Amino acid sequence: MTGAPRARPAGPLLLGVRHHGPGSARAVRAALEACAPRVVLIEGPPEADAIVRLAAEKDMRPPVALLAHAADDPGRAGFWPLAGFSPEWAAIQWALAHEVPVRFIDLPAANSLAMSAKETRTAEPAPAGPPAPAVPPDPAAELAPAVAPAPAVASAPSGAPTPGDPAAPGDQANPGDQAHPLDSADPLDQADPLDPADPGAPAAPGGQGAPAAPAARSAERLRVDPLSVLAEAAGYDDPERWWEDVIEHRGTGGTEAFTAVAEAMAALRAEYGHGGHEDDAVREAHMRLRLREARREFGDDEVAVVCGAWHVPALGERTSVTADRKLLKGLPKVKTEISWVPWTHRRLARHSGYGAGITSPGWYDHLFHAPGRPVERWLTKVAGLLRAEDFSVSSAHVIEAVRLAETLAAMRGRPLAGLAETLDAVRAVMCEGSDVPIALVRDRLVVGDVLGEVPESAPAVPLQRDLTRTQRSLRLKPEALERELELDLRKETDAGRSRLLHRLRLLGVDWGTPAVSRGSTGTFRETWRLRWEPELSVRVAEAGVWGTTVLSAATAKAETEARSAKGLAEVTELAERCLLAGLSGALPVVMRSLADRAALDADVGHLAQALPALVRSVRYGDVRGTDTVALGEVAVGLTERILVGLPPACVGLDADGAAEMRRHMEAVHRAIGLLSETATETATETGAAAAAETETGTEARPHTQTDARSAQTRSAGPGAADGLRARWAAMLRSLAGRDGTPATPGLIRGRAARLLLDDGRLAEDEAARLMGLALSPGTQPPEAASWIEGFIGGGAGGGMLLVHDERLLGLVDHWLISVPAEAFTDVLPLLRRTFSAYDTGVRRTLGELVRRGPAVDGPTGGQGAPAAPGFGPGLDPDRAAAVVSTVRLLLGLDSAPHANDTMEAAR
Repeated sequence: MTGAPRARPAGPLLLGVRHHGPGSARAVRAALEACAPRVVLIEGPPEADAIVRLAAEKDMRPPVALLAHAADDPGRAGFWPLAGFSPEWAAIQWALAHEVPVRFIDLPAANSLAMSAKETRTAEPAPAGPPAPAVPPDPAAELAPAVAPAPAVASAPSGAPTPGDPAAPGDQANPGDQAHPLDSADPLDQADPLDPADPGAPAAPGGQGAPAAPAARSAERLRVDPLSVLAEAAGYDDPERWWEDVIEHRGTGGTEAFTAVAEAMAALRAEYGHGGHEDDAVREAHMRLRLREARREFGDDEVAVVCGAWHVPALGERTSVTADRKLLKGLPKVKTEISWVPWTHRRLARHSGYGAGITSPGWYDHLFHAPGRPVERWLTKVAGLLRAEDFSVSSAHVIEAVRLAETLAAMRGRPLAGLAETLDAVRAVMCEGSDVPIALVRDRLVVGDVLGEVPESAPAVPLQRDLTRTQRSLRLKPEALERELELDLRKETDAGRSRLLHRLRLLGVDWGTPAVSRGSTGTFRETWRLRWEPELSVRVAEAGVWGTTVLSAATAKAETEARSAKGLAEVTELAERCLLAGLSGALPVVMRSLADRAALDADVGHLAQALPALVRSVRYGDVRGTDTVALGEVAVGLTERILVGLPPACVGLDADGAAEMRRHMEAVHRAIGLLSETATETATETGAAAAAETETGTEARPHTQTDARSAQTRSAGPGAADGLRARWAAMLRSLAGRDGTPATPGLIRGRAARLLLDDGRLAEDEAARLMGLALSPGTQPPEAASWIEGFIGGGAGGGMLLVHDERLLGLVDHWLISVPAEAFTDVLPLLRRTFSAYDTGVRRTLGELVRRGPAVDGPTGGQGAPAAPGFGPGLDPDRAAAVVSTVRLLLGLDSAPHANDTMEAAR
C-alpha cells in the first residue's frame, strides 16, 4: 500500500474502514476535511437518522450504542456500538460540526429484526453438539474473525445489531443485517461484523441467529477472514500486528489508503465471492439504493460513504434499480423503536463475546486521543495505575520501559512500539517479570471500564426515565466498574437505594446483586455488588410493559407472579421480595395467594420450605418499618401445622429422605427462634415507646401504633412466641427419645438431640445418656453411625463439642472400636462424611485426644477436675498470667497492671 499517490476516482467518496479502528477514524476525519462532501452516508440502521443529531450534544460521551427493538417485544433487540475512536463516530462528529446531513444506509432495523426472528424460528431443529456460533451473515465477519475490532456501528450498525436480549438470540441480527461485510471483511473487523454476541447483550449469542439449515452452517465454515488473508500475503503471521503496522501506526494519510483497501477487498471478493455471507446481497442492495438517492440529490462528487471495507466493492458495482428493489421485495418487517444507550469499553472487547469486538479498546482509545508521544504517555499511565495499587514504580521505571519498548519494536521490525512491546517492557521493568500486575494493567487500561453517557433528551421508555430520575435523587450513579455498596437501612437514602435495587431485581434488571457483608451482619445492614451493563437497557425496556415507573412496574409484576405461582415456597419468597422492595401495594394480592396455598398444601416439606422466607419477611418488615400483621398470622399458622405434621413425616424415611428432612428441621428451628426473637424485640420496643408516651403525655406516633398491632396480631406477644418455641422443643424431645419404633431414622433423632442441646433445653448428662443408648450394642452399626452424623455431623460445631466434652468423645471412641469388622465397611462412609466436615485443627485435636486416651469421667475444666492424659491438672495461674500483659496491650488497656490484677485476670 505504498507508492506514488493516486488521484481519487470521480464519483462518491467510498471510505472502507475497520470498525473500532483509531487509524481508520483518523483517516476518515482527514479525508472528510480534504474533500468536504455535502452529505455523509454511514453503514447503520436508517431509523437512526431521526436521533443522530443527539451525538453533537455535550452530554453525549462515547462509548454509546444505538439500541433498536421491536415495539411490541422489547426483548427482540440489537445494538450498534460506537466508541470515540470508531470511524463512524468520527464521521458523525465531523458532519454535525460542519452542518452536513448524516444518513444511515444499511438495511432498516425493522427488516433486520424481523428477518432475525424468522431465521430463529426456521432454525428450530438444532443439530447435536454445540450450538452454531451467532455469526452475522457478514462475509467480512467471517473473513476477519481473527481480527480484533469490528465496531459496534460497523458490525452492528451495518445492519446487524449486536444481540440485545437473552430471550431473543436471533433477534439482534438479521441474516443479512448483522453480518456487516465491513464488520467482518473489513480488515479492521476482526470478528463478526454482526456483532452478534455481545457478552452483556441480553440477546442470544449470534445476533443473526444460528444458521437454520445445514447449508447455512456449511457456509459459515467457508467464511473467510480478509485480514488474515492480507496479512499472510504481506508475510505476517499475526493479522492484528499487520493491521497495526500498516494502518494504526501510520499518519492520517489521504484517500489513497482507502483506494488501496478497496482494491484489496475487490480482489478478495473476486477470489472468495460472498465469503460465506449470502445475505449480504440484501443489505448491499439497500445501501446502493440509498446511495443513488443521495447522488441524485447532492451530486456524484458531493457524497461520502463510511462503511465496512468489505462492502466497498459491492457499492461500486453497476446494478439496476430494478434488480436491487427485487432483492428487497417481500422482506419481513416489524415496527421498531430506536434510541441511544450507554456502552462500555469492556463490552467492546472481543473476550466479552462481541463478534466484532477488539482486543484492546482502552489502548485504541489512548492511541486515538493522545496528542503526541503515545508510548511515553501510555507507560506513564501504567505507572500511575501501579503506584495507586502500592507497587513501587518511579519515573526511572517509565524512562527505562520506554527505551525497552522502542528497542523491542526496532528488533521486531515495527515502525512504532505497539501494545505487545509496551506490555513486555512493563512486565520486565515495572513488574519484575510477574504476570500478576500485568493482569491488572490489561483489565484496567488495555480493556478499561469506561461507561458512556447519553443526554436526557435521548428517546427512552418512560420506565427508563423514571429510573434515571430515581438514580439521580438517590445519588446512585451507574458505573461500569464493579463496586461494593454498604447500606445502613436506618438512613432514609440508603433505605431508598435498597428498595430500588430490590425492585429492579424483581423486574429482572440485575444492576446489583446481594453480597455477604464483611462488616456488621445486623438486619439493618445490606451489602450490594453493583455493575451497570449495557444490556440492562434492554431489560429496562422489556420491563416497561409492567408500568411507567419502577414502583408501578414492580408492583404489577409481583401481583402477576403471585397469581401464577404454583408452589407455596414461590409465594413466600415473593412476599419476602415484596417487603424488601417496599411494595406495599402488591402485598394484599400476595398475601391472599399465600393464604390460599398454605391452606391447601398439606406437605410438611413444602410448609418447612416456606416458613423461613416468611419469618425473614416478618423480621425485615420490622427493620424497614413495614406493617407485617398478615405475614405474622400466616407464619404462626404454618408453624402450628408443622408442629403437628412433622413427627409422622419423619417415620419410614430412607437415607435421602432423612437428609432432606434434617435440613427442613434445621431451617424450621432457626425460623421459630427468629420469630420468637422478633416478637420479643417488638414487644419490648412497643412497651418502651408506650412508657415514654405515658411519661411525656404525647400521642402515639402512627408507626408505633403499627408496630404494636404487628406484635399483637403476629404472635400475641412474646408469651405466645415462647409457647411456640416450647412446643417445638417438646416435639424435638419426642423425636430424640424415640428408640427406633416407629422407625425414625437415627439421623433425625441425633439432630433433634443436638438442636435441644444447643438451645440449652437438654442437659449434658441427658445428651450423654441419649448417645449411650444410640450407640449401645443393641443398635445396628449403620443406624448408630447415622445417629452420630445427626448429632455431631456437618459444620454445626460438632467437632468442638467432642473436644470440650470428653464423655461424648469417649462414648464415640468406645463404640467405634466395638463395631464388628464385617459391619465397619458399612459405617465407614457415614463416619468419613461426618468427620471430614470438621476444620483441620479440630480433627488434629480430636486425634491427639484419642491417641492419649480421653477421660470418660466428665468434661475437663475447673480447678479440681481430672485432666486427660497429656494435659495439666486444671488451671495453672502463673502460666496464664504470662500472657495477660500482651492481651491487655491488644485490647488497648493499661499495659502494666498490678500483680493482684494479673492473677485475678488469669483466674
